[in-house]
Amino acid sequence: MARTQNSAAKPAKEPGRLKQMYQVFQMTRRQDSTAIWWMALAFFAPILVGIVVGYLLSGGTALGFALWIVAGVLGGVLLFLIVLGRRAEKAAYAQIEGQPGAVGAVLKSSLRRGWTASEMPVAVSPKTQDAIYRAVGNGGVVLIGEGPRSRTQKMLDEERRRVNRILPNVAVNFLQVGPDEDSVPLHKLAGRMARFKRSLNKAEVYAVSNRLSSLGKNQLPIPKGIDPMNARAPRPR
Repeated sequence: MARTQNSAAKPAKEPGRLKQMYQVFQMTRRQDSTAIWWMALAFFAPILVGIVVGYLLSGGTALGFALWIVAGVLGGVLLFLIVLGRRAEKAAYAQIEGQPGAVGAVLKSSLRRGWTASEMPVAVSPKTQDAIYRAVGNGGVVLIGEGPRSRTQKMLDEERRRVNRILPNVAVNFLQVGPDEDSVPLHKLAGRMARFKRSLNKAEVYAVSNRLSSLGKNQLPIPKGIDPMNARAPRPR
C-alpha cells in the first residue's frame, strides 16, 4: 500500500533532451515552412565539404578520409542546432507577436549584455492595451511603443518628457513594435536596441536605471509578459 502511495506521489518525468528537441523542431516546422530546408542545408553542407576536402587532402588514406567525414558530420550537427535554435526563437516570437505583453517577453529573455529593462510597461492604455516599455543601456534610454504608431506616439512623447525632467542630459531613443510597415519585428528588437550609439558607460547605466525607478510604477493592472518559449499563448486571467 505504501509503495503504491509513494509511486503515485512521484511527479511526472520530464521529457528527455532528444524528445524536447523533437518537440521544438515540430513547433518550428509548423510555424515556419522554410525552416526545414535551412536546417537540412546546415546539416548536409558541412558533410559535403568534409567529403570534398577529405578526398583532396587525405592523400588516399582511408583513415584520413574518414576523419574528414566525421568532422563534417560533427560540424553539420552543430550548425543544425544553431539554425534550429534561431528559427525556433523566431517562430516562438511570431506566435505572440501582436499580443499585449509581447515586447515584455523580449525584454525579459533576449536583452543583450549591458541593458536593463522590466517586462512590465511603464505606461499602458486601458482601452487599447497599447503600452510603452523602457530600457536602459549603453545607448541611453530606449522607449518602446507596442501598438500602432498613431496611438502610441503621444504616449511615447509623454514618457520622454518625464524622463527628460529628471535626466535632461541622457539620450532618449524611440522604437516601435506594431503593425506599421517601419516597425521593428519582434524577433529583431534586441538586436535593434544594440545599434544605438554608445552614450553611457556601465556605472552610468546603473545610475540612470536607479534614477528612473523614482518615476514610480505603473498603477494600472496589466498582464505580465508572454513567455516566448511557450508555444501556447497565456490564457487571460
